[in-house]
Amino acid sequence: MKYLKITTVFFVFCAGVLAPTPKVRFEVASIRPTTSEFATSGAATAGVRIDGVQFRASMPLRGLVAVAYNTGPYQFETPEWMSSQWYEIAATLPEGHTKVDEVREMLQGLLTERFNMKTHRQIKDRPVYALTVAKSGISAKYDPLDPIERSVEAVSTGTEMSTMAKLPRGATLAIGGDKVEAKKFTMGMLADQLTRFVDRPVVDQTGLAADAAYDLTLELTHEDFLATRVQSAIAAGMTPPPQAMKLLEASGDSLHTALAKIGLKLEAKKVPMEVLVIDSADKEPSEN
Repeated sequence: MKYLKITTVFFVFCAGVLAPTPKVRFEVASIRPTTSEFATSGAATAGVRIDGVQFRASMPLRGLVAVAYNTGPYQFETPEWMSSQWYEIAATLPEGHTKVDEVREMLQGLLTERFNMKTHRQIKDRPVYALTVAKSGISAKYDPLDPIERSVEAVSTGTEMSTMAKLPRGATLAIGGDKVEAKKFTMGMLADQLTRFVDRPVVDQTGLAADAAYDLTLELTHEDFLATRVQSAIAAGMTPPPQAMKLLEASGDSLHTALAKIGLKLEAKKVPMEVLVIDSADKEPSEN
């Protein structure tokens, strides 16, 4: 069983006079809108799962966009209703087409065809946090990535309060018990993960080699740990209930303190960034 994570980007190349590769599509897909009461009752569990040739998803439409286009939470814009309207998708993958990049392509096609989704991209100035190295230098333990040939697809398991993920090239991520433990993490990987914990994108400006990996531990206060889980839900396209949002208001700065202990810091700034804009989509998906 595989759990799809937002960790890969795909490109399609066509050469010379060769015909473009046909787009891969789900063999059959059932889409069922779920009520907002269901989504906020605790009965709904957001996520995307691949089991053999079976694809299952349960999340707001905004979350489905994030998965399909492999984009960070602050790198796309959607109409407000997409954050609260949930859908359950059950689909069958074509035999031999179960790779993550192929599933993303199929999901993009599904959003276009069944939701009549219209999109465009543009460059906008966006507030970000720049991940930089403190004057004291990074103190985390260097732990090189495994060779590429030993790489595996990302697999993740967990609950609302804990996550354990095995990532390509030997990297692992454990979130739970008020701390974040990452092994064989590059600064780019850390920036991607931190983006899910804070209110704006985190970009790697450490100047360290792109493949330089480290073992990192970030210990948070319990209140700040809970706040990161709420922020992660928002990043996934969900709208947490009011009582959960209050945790964000009460959160402190233990994340910044934890980063400082390993010689890293976050600096607020603005940078130009490509943004995916969802112009429109139908709330009621068409029939298969």
